[in-house]
Amino acid sequence: MDTLIAWIMRAIPFGTIIMYGAMGEIVTEKCGNLNLGVPGIMYLGGFAGFASAYLYENTAANPNMALCVVISLLCAFAASMLGGLIYSFLTISLRANQNVTGLALTTFGMGVANFFGVYILNGSTATQSMVYKTFQTKLPVLPGLGIVGQTIFNYGFMVYAAIILAVILHRILNHTRIGLNLRAVGENPATADAAGISVGRYKYLATCIGAGISGLGGTYYVMNYINGTWENQGTIEALGWLAVALVIFATWKSLRAIWGSYLFGVLYWAYNYIPGLSRSTLELFKMLPYVVTIIVLLMVSMRKKKEDQPPQSLGIP
Repeated sequence: MDTLIAWIMRAIPFGTIIMYGAMGEIVTEKCGNLNLGVPGIMYLGGFAGFASAYLYENTAANPNMALCVVISLLCAFAASMLGGLIYSFLTISLRANQNVTGLALTTFGMGVANFFGVYILNGSTATQSMVYKTFQTKLPVLPGLGIVGQTIFNYGFMVYAAIILAVILHRILNHTRIGLNLRAVGENPATADAAGISVGRYKYLATCIGAGISGLGGTYYVMNYINGTWENQGTIEALGWLAVALVIFATWKSLRAIWGSYLFGVLYWAYNYIPGLSRSTLELFKMLPYVVTIIVLLMVSMRKKKEDQPPQSLGIP
């Protein structure tokens, strides 16, 4: 039982990182833009959230930790939106190839974040002694509920914010006029334009807001998952690609992204809790989330259910 609890407690925070990335990409792809720059955007969000908290904590005489968290999240969202704006300008206004632009954005985001991250820290990693503990603050009282408290109510606030955000996105995309217009733009921009919908505006807003949401995954990874330290080992890039895979696994639905992200977390960390695995088998277990995504993609393609298909204009400038 202890092993199972430890497995779940490791899978949920891991899944939360890619859930943010996937939710942002779902919003982006609903408007017809295929942004493969999610890893780079998560890097930008992680760096901006870290750097702003680092600078505030080290320059303010009496730093307020709650304010520091707000500053960190706002800066992360703004920096990630800037990445989305660059992508939007190139693909929407200049009609550049979306795949090439997204991959270039990934390289750009990684380079910028790592360059300035190392520059700010003078080549070292510095722990945010107070800020990361604020990110990790658990819900009061509830952790005392035994196993339920340990597995459900024993995480920082961003875990629960991700679930709430997924529900809100589901409501907006499926039960509001804004969501209807956005899906219309993603399915057939020409028809949406003929109906009086501003295609360019919806594409710009969806892509920038989606990028901002994805960037929060990078902030959660840096400020919570690895205890407020900056890392430049490429882990965020791997998580960004997992987030892109999760979009396909969730069939472009934010609610499915909730349990899908946790399933990815369970599959990814399976090798750590299954005894007797050889080194080669261990590496194969790390591939499980991608293998499951391929299987789901094949099943969706064969069933051809309309509600499980990607937007028809996805990837077309």
